[in-house]
Amino acid sequence: MSHVGVPRGEAAPVNHRTPQRARAARCLALVTAGVLGLPALAGCSSGDDDTQGVTAPQDIAPAGREQVADGGTVRWAVDTTPATLNAFQADADAATRRIAGAVLPSLFTLDARGRPQRNADYLESAEIVEREPKQVVLYKLNQQAVWSDGREIGAPDFVAQWRALNGRDTAYWTARNAGYERIQKIERGASDLEVRVTFAKPYADWRSLFTPLYPKSVMGSPNAFNDGARGKLNATAGPFALKELDRAGGKATLERNPRWWGQPSKLDTLVLRTVTRDKRAAALAAGELDIADIGRGTADRVALAARDKGAKGQQLNHGPGATVTPASALRSWALAHGSSEELAAAEQEARKKSREAIREYADEQSALRGFVVRKSLEPAYTQLALNGTSGPLTDDRVRRAVARAIDRRELAEAVLKPLGLPADPLGSHLALAGQEAYADSSGALGDQDTQAAQALLADAGWTPGGAATAPKQDAAKAGSAAEKKEKSKQSRADEGMYIVGDESDGGSAADSAAGSDSKPGGSSAAESGTYVLAPAPAAALQGRALRMQARFITSKNGEAGARAKDSADGKKKGGVAGAYAPLGTAAPAAPGAARGPLGKDGKALTLRFVLPAGPGSESLRTVGEKISGMLERVGVRTEMVKVPDDSYFKDHIASGDYDLALYSWPATAYPATDARPIFAKPEPAADGSLVVEQNYTRVGTDHIDQLFDQAMTELDEKAARDLVRRADARIWAAAGSIPLFQRPELVAVKPEIVNAGAFGFAAPRYQDIGFKKAETPKQGKN
Repeated sequence: MSHVGVPRGEAAPVNHRTPQRARAARCLALVTAGVLGLPALAGCSSGDDDTQGVTAPQDIAPAGREQVADGGTVRWAVDTTPATLNAFQADADAATRRIAGAVLPSLFTLDARGRPQRNADYLESAEIVEREPKQVVLYKLNQQAVWSDGREIGAPDFVAQWRALNGRDTAYWTARNAGYERIQKIERGASDLEVRVTFAKPYADWRSLFTPLYPKSVMGSPNAFNDGARGKLNATAGPFALKELDRAGGKATLERNPRWWGQPSKLDTLVLRTVTRDKRAAALAAGELDIADIGRGTADRVALAARDKGAKGQQLNHGPGATVTPASALRSWALAHGSSEELAAAEQEARKKSREAIREYADEQSALRGFVVRKSLEPAYTQLALNGTSGPLTDDRVRRAVARAIDRRELAEAVLKPLGLPADPLGSHLALAGQEAYADSSGALGDQDTQAAQALLADAGWTPGGAATAPKQDAAKAGSAAEKKEKSKQSRADEGMYIVGDESDGGSAADSAAGSDSKPGGSSAAESGTYVLAPAPAAALQGRALRMQARFITSKNGEAGARAKDSADGKKKGGVAGAYAPLGTAAPAAPGAARGPLGKDGKALTLRFVLPAGPGSESLRTVGEKISGMLERVGVRTEMVKVPDDSYFKDHIASGDYDLALYSWPATAYPATDARPIFAKPEPAADGSLVVEQNYTRVGTDHIDQLFDQAMTELDEKAARDLVRRADARIWAAAGSIPLFQRPELVAVKPEIVNAGAFGFAAPRYQDIGFKKAETPKQGKN
């Protein structure tokens, strides 16, 4: 499950501003704050502004068209069957956009570095021809460009799309109007193949408009726009045409467009099949898919399948049978053949299911050998979001402390390094490595620094002594409580829990977290002040033996006994810290770690960390747990709350029901337009609610809004990039969201399919996807 923000072109599930404000959202699910008295943030980049960072190349098995066979069908997995074919409606999704990319005009597409490039299939040229008194863009259309009904693509289609999307007619149920509201008029040029677009206000991101371009039959009336294009498209103009949208069967079928004027598609048919992420390994193995975006777990299975080739179906160290030990197998056999009929029947049924699971897994692994994993960096990044309207995080010092406590490089390496992908932490909210607008502006906030984080928390009033203390008790009650505590400690020790500290020890909360089992939503050993370092019976027996040994040696020789005690403590002799500590010894604190949990005004500093609980979110939860551990080291506790995937974004992120959360935002070639709603300063509505657009962290500043507005109107591309970078530095300083790393892109593909896989930034060129021709054997010499 990739938890991402509301896709670009979709309405956010929260309040919006007036239609004239940009509502463009970033495509794929994951900020700013209002205390920015920081000077000269434009120069806070931690690297050279001209450097574009380390990126990963496409991995699509590129092949020239002469090497691609004509014909065939490719089945491509999508997450959902599209509810609409109109990409400008609120419920459009990634499948909607994939279909639009194959069957409708895209005037500009992104290249491998995320830069918009003119699409020669539709445009002979497109450029600004006037800047004063008004900006005018002249489009010259490809003379052969026609809709599938035979009509020329031209000015009437541009006019209809502008009127539908400019926000003036509320009968159109549009999800966005960014840029279209700036257009003053659209006119026919010197010929039917020229379109003149005049802007009322300068618009730097004019290349983002009219992609995809719909025919006037879709955009020409509210009824056609709202309902007509939800299930069918009467006219298309791409290398493919839509043959059928079968929502009941979960598939969309595209076929080669016979009226396409460009290079014909190599495939006869492209089928988009709806298969959820958790079922894709089985679907690939069953031969139901040819291409599928996959998660780390499935990618590992494909790699293991290739490794195990020739193992005759035996998976020796992975799969359902990998955890079976000789002892457990013997116990299972004994139960299955024991005297208790009830136990024997249950165990026999369990053994049968286990054998079936092992056999099914082995069959799937055998089939997965027929796939390869193509990998790159996805044009999207994972971020840590900090809710600026929630508890302690309303204070920008606490947000900056949280950010300074996190080692972003460690997190990036944990996710990307095992995949062989560049593992540098991301340095920008507004561009990804490789894009022209990219610059590492994280220096405006600062690198990971435990002491700096602790100083910020102390400055905000969060101190080790600030948490709630026990109310005053009379002497009798206090004595009784002390007795109960001592008895409880002794009882737990006798039961096999090795107690090495309690509330009075002042031990580190970070240390307690390392040796305890936290329970989401409840108290843990760490929270009660008791540190449990090892389970019974080994630790308890070992501890008692060491204590007895120490006492014996001490009775013989005090000095030797002291040396034995030091050794048992694991402090002076290099032993494992805490593992051999005698009763009552506090767990050792990590260097620079906070001495106990922080608090203020009698309340502990605890943040509610909301994460998805679904089977496809393991990687996100692992990152969350690492972040939780990093925060513990500076005295910030986290309450990990795991919620169902289908409610994660809607019921928690969009509604603001979280302190910390992880989700993703996509890359964009147009950050001034697409990123502004994500970082816009929230405004109060008439009913008292907060209008947040897509700024789900709910913090922002007027200055950041102004920088976006300036960048949107700046027609000098270099100056516009500079404004975007300055805005990013301010966003970093606000510490409302912390970019962590660019997401890995993993795609399982049949090896004979070329020009498809991990596309990275670039848009797929659908007409070039196909099956590689078989190589002709060379003739031997006579």
